[in-house]
Amino acid sequence: MKKTLIAASIASVFILSACNKSADTPAPKQDVAATTPTTKAELGDFGIELDARDESVKPGDDFFRYAGGTWYDNFVIPSDKVRYGAFTKLAERSEKQIKTIIDELANTSNSEELTSEEQLIANFYKAYMDTEAANAKGIAAISPVLESISSISDKTQLTAMFGRAWLDGSASPIYGGMWFNRLNPDQYQMSVGVGGLGLPDRSYYLEDSERFIEIREAYVAHIEEMLNFAKVEDAAQKAKGILALETKIAEAQWPREKRRDRDLTLNQIERQQLSTDYPGFDWDTYFAETEYKVPHLNMSQPEPIKKAIELVNSEPLSVWKDYMTYHTITNQAELLSDEIFSANFEFYGKTLNGQQEPRPRWKRAIAQMSGTQSLGFAIGKTYVEKHFPASSKAQMAELVENLRTALGERIDSLQWMGDETKKNAHAKLASFRPKIGYPDEWQSFNGLEIKPDDLIGNVQRIRKFFRDDSAAQELEKTDRERWGMSPQQVNAYYNSSFNEIVFPAAILQPPFFDPNADPAVNYGGIGAVIGHEMGHGFDDQGSKSDENGIQRNWWTDEDRAAFEARTDALAAQYDGYEPIAGSHVNGRLTLGENIGDVGGLAMAYHAYKLSLNGKEAPVIDGVTGDQRFFLAWAQVWREKRTEQSLMSQLKSDPHAPARYRTVAPRNHDAWYKAFNVQPGDALYLAPEERVRIW
Repeated sequence: MKKTLIAASIASVFILSACNKSADTPAPKQDVAATTPTTKAELGDFGIELDARDESVKPGDDFFRYAGGTWYDNFVIPSDKVRYGAFTKLAERSEKQIKTIIDELANTSNSEELTSEEQLIANFYKAYMDTEAANAKGIAAISPVLESISSISDKTQLTAMFGRAWLDGSASPIYGGMWFNRLNPDQYQMSVGVGGLGLPDRSYYLEDSERFIEIREAYVAHIEEMLNFAKVEDAAQKAKGILALETKIAEAQWPREKRRDRDLTLNQIERQQLSTDYPGFDWDTYFAETEYKVPHLNMSQPEPIKKAIELVNSEPLSVWKDYMTYHTITNQAELLSDEIFSANFEFYGKTLNGQQEPRPRWKRAIAQMSGTQSLGFAIGKTYVEKHFPASSKAQMAELVENLRTALGERIDSLQWMGDETKKNAHAKLASFRPKIGYPDEWQSFNGLEIKPDDLIGNVQRIRKFFRDDSAAQELEKTDRERWGMSPQQVNAYYNSSFNEIVFPAAILQPPFFDPNADPAVNYGGIGAVIGHEMGHGFDDQGSKSDENGIQRNWWTDEDRAAFEARTDALAAQYDGYEPIAGSHVNGRLTLGENIGDVGGLAMAYHAYKLSLNGKEAPVIDGVTGDQRFFLAWAQVWREKRTEQSLMSQLKSDPHAPARYRTVAPRNHDAWYKAFNVQPGDALYLAPEERVRIW
C-alpha cells in the first residue's frame, strides 16, 4: 500500500528511478535543446506572445511591463479570480480536463464499468454537486461536531477536541502531524507547532493601519454572522471574544521570516520529556485522539508553544468553545448550504481578497477532490494517461540533467567558495533525485468508502482514512516514493529531507514547456523552474541539509560567511520593492524563493549556452536567443491580481509578487547586454551590486 502521512509542517519543502549522477555529467543532448522545432509552438511563432509586450517601455526601466504591459493593461481578471497569470491559465486547463474525466465517470450508467477508484471519484462528485441536499441539511450537516464542542465541560475534554481538530474540520492553537526527522530522513517524526488563526497572518491582528483595523472590524461581523447560523446566543459579544483570543495567539507566534529559520525550528525531544519541558498541557489526551504513538517529536516553535499552553489554561473555557464553534463552521462552509457558503465568501472572498464572485460549484468540487489528502492521485492516474505524453517526461528528464551539468560547472567556477565546501556541494548536486510527471507507485484507496449522498461524511471519512494510514506507517521507514503534489497540480517543489526535485505533469505545458518551442524559450521557462528547484537545495535554508537530506552544516565557516553576505544583499534588494504604498516585499521571508529565482536563471542560461555548442542562436522575428530566454522567464511571471490579494501575499507568502520575480534578471550580466540596459535605467545595477550566488 502506498504510504501517506499528514504533514503538520512543510518547513523543508520549498514550492514553485533513483538518480545518482556524478559532477562530470555528460554535456546536454542536442535533441532536447539545440535543434529547431519543425512544428509550430502553442504560443506565438516560437513560444512567446510578442504582442503582449509594451515596447514603449524600456526593458531597463520596467522589464515586467516591457515583456507583458500590453497584456496587463487589457486583461480583466475574471470575477471569480483574485489573480491571473500563467499558473492560473494552466490550472483552468487542468480543471476543464479533469471535469471531462469526472463527467464521464459520473454519467456512467453501469457502475460495474468503473474501477473502485473511479467509483470513489464519481460518488464524491455527485455528493458535492447535490446543492439541494446541502441546502436541506444546512448547519445540521455538522451538528455532531458542534454538539461535541458545546458539551465540553473541562480542559481535558477541550484538549481532546484539539486533538480531533483536523478530523472535525475545526481549529486548535497547537497542532501536530507527521513529517520527516530532519536528523534522520529515514524516520517519520511528529512535528508540533502553533496555528489556529482565521486571518492570513499575525500582522492582520497586530498592525494598526486603517486597512487592518477595517479588516478586523469586518472579521468580527463575519464571525458573528457565522455563529448565528448555529444559533449561538450573544453572538456579537462572543465574536469580539474570539478576535481577542486570536490576537493573543498571534502575539505568541513567531513572525513568518523567523519560522523559516531551520536552525530555530529544529528542537527534537523524546515523548517522555514533553510533560517536563512543556508542562500544563495534557499531551496524553491530545495524542490519544490523534492515534499517533509519538516516540519522538520536533517542537518547531518552542516559546510560542509554551505561550499557547498558557492561553489554553488562562483563557475561559467558554471562549475556547466559541472559537472552535466558529472555526468548525467557517472551515466547512463550502460543504454546507448556499446561505452559509455565501456568507463565508463575503468575508474571505470579497473583503479579504477582492474576489467579486465565487468560483462555480464544479470547480470547487474539483479543488476539494484534488489534494494529496483527498482523491487527487485517483484523479491524477487518469489525467496523466490522457494528457501527459511519455515524450514530455523523457525530454524533461534530459533538461534536468542539462541543468545538473550547468550547476556543476558553476560550482567549480565559484570564486567565493573553497574546495572543501565545493566537494560537499557536488555530492549534494549528484544526489538530487528528480521526479517527473507522476508517481511510480500510486496511492491506494483500499478501504475508503465514499457515498453519492453524504458530502460531509465523505470528507470526514477521507480525513480519517489518511490519518489512520499515516499513523499506521509512523514507525516504519519513510516512503521516498510518495509525492507532495498530485500530477494535475500546476507547481513544482524541492524536498530537502529526500533531496528531491519534483515536477508534476500539469506544469509541463506552455509557457513553461513546449516541445515545439524554440530551445531558448524552454530554457527560460521550465529550465529556470528546474534551476529554481535545484536552487532551493542551495538556498539560505535548503543549504543546511546535506546530500542525504540530513540537516547539518557541511560548509566551512569562511564559505558560509561569504554565502550569507550575498544572501543579505539579495534580501536588501527585495526589501526595496514597494508593491503597495507603505508595504514592501519582505526580503527575509521571500529570500529562499528569490535565491531560487536568481540562481535558477543563472543555471538555466548556462545550460542554454552549453546546448548551443559554441554556435550563435538564430534571430527569430527580430528577437535574439538571449532576448527570447529572458522574455520566456518574464512570460512565466506575467500576472495580474487584486490589491487585497497582493497584501495577503506580502504578509503571508514566501514568494515575492510576480512583478518582482520578473525582474530577477537585473542580477545577470547577460540581460544587460541582451536589452542594452544602461546606467540611468530604473532597474540598472552596477556590476558590483548584482547579486551572484550560484
